[in-house]
Amino acid sequence: MTSRTPAEQQHLRDLTRLRRVRDRIDREYAQPLDVEALARGAHMSAGHLSRQFRLAYGESPYSYVMTRRIERAMALLRRGDLSVTEVCYEVGCSSLGTFSTRFTELVGMPPGAYRRRKARATEGMPPCVAKQVTKPMRNRDALVASRD
Repeated sequence: MTSRTPAEQQHLRDLTRLRRVRDRIDREYAQPLDVEALARGAHMSAGHLSRQFRLAYGESPYSYVMTRRIERAMALLRRGDLSVTEVCYEVGCSSLGTFSTRFTELVGMPPGAYRRRKARATEGMPPCVAKQVTKPMRNRDALVASRD
């Protein structure tokens, strides 16, 4: 059995903190979350958290928060009983413009168009399958996937 170096031990502690940050975002996506608050909760500086989070998960903490919010917004819009504005605030966004811009960037169409086209599209589908089928992708990822 080999013992870990102090650097390896620190790296493992950082990974544990990053997983806790990601779990917190998954639970509290609709709450006001900013990188400073997330970093304080993880006992890291905001810069260190951002760099390490991007290395571990491929996107910044802010981007991850917005992706979770957009995923939830997609489900609410498919349900069809809330307006786009109501969905925006329900998922924790405070600006309809930012919400619409980010939604369009990740989903490829504005929230209103998505609501009209996708309402009841996943009806009868198990939630775990619907989540996978409707997972938002960044436009650059969609372009790469479409070329394969």
